[in-house]
Amino acid sequence: MPVEQRVAGVQSVQRALDILEVVEAAGGGCSISAMAAATGLPLPTIHRLVQTLTTRGYLRRLPDRRYCLGSRLVPLGAGANALLGERAAPILRELADGLGESANLAVLAGERAEYVAQAPGVYSMRTFTEVGRRVPLHCTGVGKALLSTLGDDEARAILRHSTLSTHTATTIVEVDALLDELAGIRARGYALDEGEMEVGVRCVAMPVSVPGMSPMALSVSGPAVRMNDDLAGRAAPALSRACAALAAALT
Repeated sequence: MPVEQRVAGVQSVQRALDILEVVEAAGGGCSISAMAAATGLPLPTIHRLVQTLTTRGYLRRLPDRRYCLGSRLVPLGAGANALLGERAAPILRELADGLGESANLAVLAGERAEYVAQAPGVYSMRTFTEVGRRVPLHCTGVGKALLSTLGDDEARAILRHSTLSTHTATTIVEVDALLDELAGIRARGYALDEGEMEVGVRCVAMPVSVPGMSPMALSVSGPAVRMNDDLAGRAAPALSRACAALAAALT
């Protein structure tokens, strides 16, 4: 194949991926004109790529002529998360055994955090999170850790587009207060969930930094009666080591 054709092929792939990322960021749906504005591509190019992506099932046309992500992406995402969970499994197991409480891995999934792996704690009374479950960002340890990896403008946009429901008396539902919380997380390096999603459950979470990958976070969670300040203090350095180990395993 001539060099010119190979370059054109790579450019088309890049443009198609740009469109998918724009549609994903839009949430409920994205118009052709919005895609053009976000990518800077000409409308004829957008139309051609969108038609191909729709035909292949990677985009779906909505009744109002906007587009959302298609079902063909679901198995691809599930496969990627399954592989990520396999890489994280021994690291989570060591973390859970060392602290006694359940260890979790979550990724940023639009306006939610999705759990992709868990190692249960050693006690009969422990927290359990189903793999694949999606939870709010504003009231969970992993959610706030994931948000802390974003700039304030992006975090604010996500929060304003989200439903900031009150789950307990400690849930933070004001955007400005949450942005202050994120600043504190960045300063100390980890997030805390002080029973903000479920009464009596406490969580310590830390973002995992891997260049080129979507935001991820590890957490340790358990009943507040055991997750006292002493255990939370020990969880932070243990999470730091686990995050470094996972980053190394993924690079």
